This record gives sequence, C-alpha cells and structure tokens, in this order.
Amino acid sequence: MSNTSVIGLGSNIDPEKNIAAARALLKQEFQVLGESRFVQTAPVGYIDQDDFINGAVHIETDLPLADLSSRLKQLEERLGRQRSVIKHGPRTIDLDVVVFNGQIIDNDFYERDFLRDSVLELIPKLVY
Repeated sequence: MSNTSVIGLGSNIDPEKNIAAARALLKQEFQVLGESRFVQTAPVGYIDQDDFINGAVHIETDLPLADLSSRLKQLEERLGRQRSVIKHGPRTIDLDVVVFNGQIIDNDFYERDFLRDSVLELIPKLVY
C-alpha cells in the first residue's frame, strides 16, 4: 500500500549543507512528490543559538507511519544528528513526519507558521 507524507526539515548547524544532504537522501529513499520553499527562521524555545533553515518535502512511501518515523531517525543519525539535552537546541538536521495520508500528526503544524506555510504550499487543500 502506498502512503503519502509531508516531512518537515530543519537545520541550524551548517544548514545549507545539511538541508541539501537530507533532501538528497530523501530522494534516494522515497518518491518525492514536491518540495516547499526553504526559509530562515528564528529558533523556538531555546533562543541562544543560530537561526534555522526550514522547509518540507512531500513523499510517497510503502512504509507505515512507525517505520517511516524510524527510518527518518536513522537518516538523522547518518547526517550527524546528536540528541542534545537542550530541548529545541542546535541540530545538524531534524526530520519530522508532519502529515501522513492527509492527517496532521505533528502539533507544531498549528504552532509554527513557517511549518504550516510549508505544508500548505505542498498540499494547498489540506483540511485542518
């Protein structure tokens, strides 16, 4: 069975390089249906850090949600992601499932304008 998902991408450690590497890996792993614009955003929560670059990629996959989430964690590790004790701290890459089969599953969609804008750029008729 085929599933569609919107993956949120973010980075504030060498973000141009890490976003490009993440996008390339996603293209290798999944059928990419579209990409949003990538924008510079101020940090949320822990603010004593560099700005982020954020955007989203719309994919198609045969993986169920739990397996997709696990695979994204593996890709984060491959790109040097270190899990910090600082919640919302600096990161090489952050890959999150925001929408799965038309369902919003990440509450950040409602709280972060840049994320909502990226998702709606990819799925303009998404009901939320």
